[in-house]
Amino acid sequence: MGLFQPFRVAFIRQRNRPPVKTRSSARLTGENILSTREGNAADLVKKMHEEMLDVRGHKLRIRKQGDGAPVLYLHGAGGANWSRLHDELSADSCVIAPEHPGFGRSDIPDWMMGMSDLAYFYLDVLDALGFEQVHLVGHSIGGWLAAEIAIRNTKRIKSLTLMAPAGISSPDAPFQDIFLWTPEESAANNYYDQAIAQARLAAPVDMDIFLQNRAGAARLAWSPRLENLQLARWLHRVDVPTLLVWGREDKVIPYACHGAYQKGIAQAELATIERCGHALHTEAADQVSARLNAFFRSVAR
Repeated sequence: MGLFQPFRVAFIRQRNRPPVKTRSSARLTGENILSTREGNAADLVKKMHEEMLDVRGHKLRIRKQGDGAPVLYLHGAGGANWSRLHDELSADSCVIAPEHPGFGRSDIPDWMMGMSDLAYFYLDVLDALGFEQVHLVGHSIGGWLAAEIAIRNTKRIKSLTLMAPAGISSPDAPFQDIFLWTPEESAANNYYDQAIAQARLAAPVDMDIFLQNRAGAARLAWSPRLENLQLARWLHRVDVPTLLVWGREDKVIPYACHGAYQKGIAQAELATIERCGHALHTEAADQVSARLNAFFRSVAR
C-alpha cells in the first residue's frame, strides 16, 4: 500500500459523511479534540494569540497565552490544536505552543529529513525565544521530540515532561501501525472514553490540514515506525528533572513503554492516569494540568 493510500481513504470517508451539528464551531483535526463534555473551543481560542517567530530564516507559527514561567509545548501527530490543557496550564504559566515545520498549512522543509533534524531545529527555537530556561513538555511524537532535544542539550531546559512519548517501543506491547488506521480506528484507539471518540468522528475536519499533518508525521516517524532504535542508549544524557505522564489504557503508545524511559533517565518520575487513553491532553486535561503544575512548582523551589 502506498504512503498516501490510507489518507485518500480517510478523505473519501470524511467527504461522504453527512454534516453533523456539533456543540462548537471550532475545526478539530487529527488526534486532538476538545472534550465536548466541558469547555468550549471558541472561548479558549479567544484568550490566546498567534505570532510568527523567525528561526534562522524559517517562519515558525506559535500560539501563546498566559504569564509566568515559560512552558514550551510540543504537539503530537495530530497537529498544533489549542486544547483545554493549554488553557489550564496558562493560568500559572506562559504557554508557547509552536506548530512543527511541515504541519498545518506549511510545506515540509527540505532540511527536515527526520526527527534528528527537528530536534536540532528546536534547539535554535529555544535560542530564538530568548528565555533563560523553559519547562519543556511534549505529547506523543512531540514527547519523542522533547526527549531528542534533551539528549542533545539541556542548557535552556528547566524541566522535561514527556506525555506518552513515542520514540521507544516495548517488546511486551509493540506499536501498532497508526498510518494504516481508518479514522474510526484512530478515534477508538486514542481514547478510553468512547463517547469522546464518537464526538471526534462527528466533528468537522479540514482535510488539507489533516493530510498535511499525516505527511509531516510520516516524514518524522515512517521508518522505523514511531521510534529511534538508538534513543534509549542516550537517555542518560538527560540531566534535568523529568516527569513521565501516561494513560493506563493507551493503545497508541502502550503504557509498558514507560519502562525504558524511566530506566534511562535518572531523575524521571512516573504519573499514571487511570481510565485514560493516549489523548491525555483532552481526555484527562484536569488531572494532567494539576500534575504538571505541581511538578513545575517543585522544580522551581
